[in-house]
Amino acid sequence: MKLNIAVLPGDGIGPEIVEQAMKVVKAVTKKFNHELSYEYGLTGAIAIDEVGDPYPENTHELCMKSDAVLFGAIGDPKFDNNPKAPVRPEQGLLAMRKKLGLYANIRPVETFESLLHKSPLRRELVEGADFVCIRELTGGIYFGEKGRKDGGNTAFDTNTYTREEIERILKLGYEFAGKRNKKLTVVDKANVLESSRLWREVAQEMAPNYPDIKTEYMFVDNAAMQIIQWPKNFDVMVTENMFGDILTDEASVITGSLGLLPSASMGIHTSVFEPIHGSYPQAAGKDIANPIATILSAAMMFEYAFNLMEEGKIIRDAVTASMTEGYVTVDIAEGESFKTSQVGDWIANWVERK
Repeated sequence: MKLNIAVLPGDGIGPEIVEQAMKVVKAVTKKFNHELSYEYGLTGAIAIDEVGDPYPENTHELCMKSDAVLFGAIGDPKFDNNPKAPVRPEQGLLAMRKKLGLYANIRPVETFESLLHKSPLRRELVEGADFVCIRELTGGIYFGEKGRKDGGNTAFDTNTYTREEIERILKLGYEFAGKRNKKLTVVDKANVLESSRLWREVAQEMAPNYPDIKTEYMFVDNAAMQIIQWPKNFDVMVTENMFGDILTDEASVITGSLGLLPSASMGIHTSVFEPIHGSYPQAAGKDIANPIATILSAAMMFEYAFNLMEEGKIIRDAVTASMTEGYVTVDIAEGESFKTSQVGDWIANWVERK
């Protein structure tokens, strides 16, 4: 099979972790006799520095002509500390999502047996936790009308959703739930927000079309509490953009490390696969960042973009083996730790040996 990938390393630790994922991608494609072609593109702060645009048109064209995008991270402290910066790296991420039509962010939350003791929650609460968060990605407050008035002393951000946007993300949620444990939790704030009342109204209209799936509704503040109290009660959770941004980061700590969780952003055009964590600029260039989330994002790429389930599984098995044997980076190591590049080599070599 021909696999055509756009590779966007981005900023901070992005180039290092993407390099390790590409080692594994190459090992898998060689093992299964696939034809791999890939091309690198600029995005984020490095793209601003080089061409003045965090998501250049050349990068967009590359993504559009590719079958999948493997993405690292964006962000740089020089922009974080300058609230008046006219162009910011994060604008590149929003532009990518909008131009590629990436309306759904898929974040699996899964625990690893060898790392349960690293979770801030008790073992009995998190052991066996396995759910999927589906976050609407191109609507809501991040994309609504925003601005300043009263001489800049009053600011506003508008949370806007259309019925069509809500229907398509709920449909995806039901499809995922149908393939898992047939339970969908719709998270909103319908007791306060008009946009959330539309979400719940649409969900209640759609639920009868999926009689084999249990639909439950939960206010976002209650969901934030229950993720910590009873994470095993969730199967598929679907919610709007900002709520999803916050809840998925909260859910990610259940595993014990942000460096372990992958994600997929799917929609109208090319899908993007990336770790959930940021650019971690403090670690950039030190060869200490955990590459596992990016490597698992590559596994999702094989499964979701190419429907190559065996290829995805061998990556997951290799990651599990590395953690079981303690061949991991410093953030999750018990004793001896290994460099980012060493972990990437170990996992790629494991794939080659199997």
